[in-house]
Amino acid sequence: MKLPVTSAFLTLALGLTPACGSHEPAKGPAEKAGEKVDDAAESAKDSAKKAGDKIEDKADETKEQVHESTKD
Repeated sequence: MKLPVTSAFLTLALGLTPACGSHEPAKGPAEKAGEKVDDAAESAKDSAKKAGDKIEDKADETKEQVHESTKD
């Protein structure tokens, strides 16, 4: 079966459309710097959360020790 020329072009065009649309533009220096800032902020947030959790745990331990030492 022979395809008409318009069908062949349509098939070719539809086949290439995903390849053309999936290309992302290259990231510029400002975008790369912004990503690094975002990563650093996320890391700082995670570190602060961990530190806060440790402080809270130690405060709970101290509270229990004080409670136990004052118990009669």
